[in-house]
Amino acid sequence: MTETITSRPVRPAASAPPALSGPGLFTVLLGAALPLVDFFIVNVALPSIGTDLSAGESVLELVVAGYGVAYAVLLVLGGRLGDLFGRRRLFLGGMAAFGLTSLACGLAPDAWTLVAARVAQGASAAAMLPQVLATVQATTSGARRARAMGLYGATAGLSMVAGQILGGVLVAADVAGTGWRSVFLVNVPVVLVGLLLAARAVPETRSARPEPVDGPGTVLLAASLLTLLVPLTEGRAAGWPLWTWLSLAAFPFVAAAFYAVERRADRAGRTPLVPPSLFALTSLRRGLLLIVPFSVGFSGFMFVIAVALQQGAGLGPVAAGTALAPLAVVFFFVSLAGPRLVARFGTRVVPAGAVLQGVGLALMALAAWRSWPDLGLVELMPGAAVAGAGQALQLPVVFRVVLSEVPPARAGVGSGVMMTTQQSSLALGVAVLGTLFLSLVPGHGMRDALVTTLLVQLAAVALTGLLSLRLPRTIG
Repeated sequence: MTETITSRPVRPAASAPPALSGPGLFTVLLGAALPLVDFFIVNVALPSIGTDLSAGESVLELVVAGYGVAYAVLLVLGGRLGDLFGRRRLFLGGMAAFGLTSLACGLAPDAWTLVAARVAQGASAAAMLPQVLATVQATTSGARRARAMGLYGATAGLSMVAGQILGGVLVAADVAGTGWRSVFLVNVPVVLVGLLLAARAVPETRSARPEPVDGPGTVLLAASLLTLLVPLTEGRAAGWPLWTWLSLAAFPFVAAAFYAVERRADRAGRTPLVPPSLFALTSLRRGLLLIVPFSVGFSGFMFVIAVALQQGAGLGPVAAGTALAPLAVVFFFVSLAGPRLVARFGTRVVPAGAVLQGVGLALMALAAWRSWPDLGLVELMPGAAVAGAGQALQLPVVFRVVLSEVPPARAGVGSGVMMTTQQSSLALGVAVLGTLFLSLVPGHGMRDALVTTLLVQLAAVALTGLLSLRLPRTIG
C-alpha cells in the first residue's frame, strides 16, 4: 500500500504541461475573439453585400447562417481532435485555415462563392476555438484559471458587440475601395500575428488517454443541428417550403438517435463525442441550460437592432454600429471586476446581472417607442449601458461555472460541448428573433416590430434569471 501511494506522484509531474504564460493567454484569447467577431461583423455589411453582389434576401441569410451552422456542427469534433492530436497543433491549423478562408470571403466574385467561403470559414473556426478553453483548463489552476476564464468571458462578450461596431466602421471607411470586403480581409494580418505568437507562446497539450473520433456520433450530431438550424434560418426567406417542415419534424427523431448512440458508447466504456455522463456534473448541466436563453436573446438582439437602425431609422453603418458602443464599453469594465465580485458574492452576481440586463432592455424598448425614428447613440445609451453591465455579470461567470468540474482529460470535450451550445443558440437567436421581427414589420411597422422583439427578449432574460438561481453558489 505504501509503495502505491509513494509511486503515484511521479507520473503526473513528468507529464504535466507547462503553465500558460501571459503572451500565451493573450494569443489564445485572440483566437477566441476572431470567430465571434466574424459571426456578428457581417450584420451591418449585409446591405452593401446584397447591392454589390446582386444577392437576394435568402442568399444573404445564408452568408450568416452558413458560417454559424458549420461552426456549430463541427465544434465538438474540433474539441475531440485537439484532445487526440494536440490542442496547439489544431489551434495553429484552425487559425491558418481561418485566415485563408477569410481571404477567400474578401475576394469572392459572387454571392454563392461568398456563401461557400463562409461555410469553410465556420469549419475553420470550429477547429480553432475549442482549443482555447481546453488549453486554459489544462495549463492553469486556482486563481490563475479564474482570472483566465474571467478574461475569456470578457473577450467573448466584447467580441460579439465589437464585431458589429467594427463592421460598420470598416464598411464606411471603404479602405482602398474594398467596401464590405474589408470586414473579411481585416482578419488576414490579425491571423498572421496570431500564428507567430502561437508558435512561440502556446504550449502543446493533449488528453492523457485520447480516444478515436466517434464517427456515428459526429454524423448524428451534425444531422441533429442541421435539421433544426437550416430550416429555421432559411424558412422565412424561402417561403417555408415543404422541406423546412419535414426537416423540423425529423429533428426530434435524429436527436433521440444521437442520444441513444452516445449513451450506448458511454456505457460500453468508450468516450463518445458528447458523453452523457458529462451531464452528471451539476455545474455543467445547469450552466449549459442557462447559456441557451442568454445566447438566443443576445444574438437575436444584435441582428434585429442592426436591421432596425439601418433600414428603419435610416442610420449609416458607422452610426448603426456605434449605437451599441456604450454596451461594449460598460461590458468590458464591469467584466474586469467580475472575478472580485464572484470571490465575494459567489454566483449570486448572475441573477443580479439578469435584473440589470432586463432593466436595460426595458429602457431601450421605451426609447424606441418614444423616439422612433430618431433612434441612435444618445437615445439608446442609458439602456445599452445598463444592459452591458448586466451581461458582463452573467456571461464570464457562467462560462467558469460550466467548466469548473470538468477534468483536464476531458477539457476538449467539455469546451466543445459548451461552445456548441453557445454557437447553436446564437444561430437559433438570429433565426427565431430575426424571423419574428421581419415577419412583424409588414403589418405593424418597424417601430412596433422592434419593441415587440425587445419584449420577447426580455422574457428570455427573465428565464435566464430564474435558471441562474439554481447555479451552485460557489465555483470550484
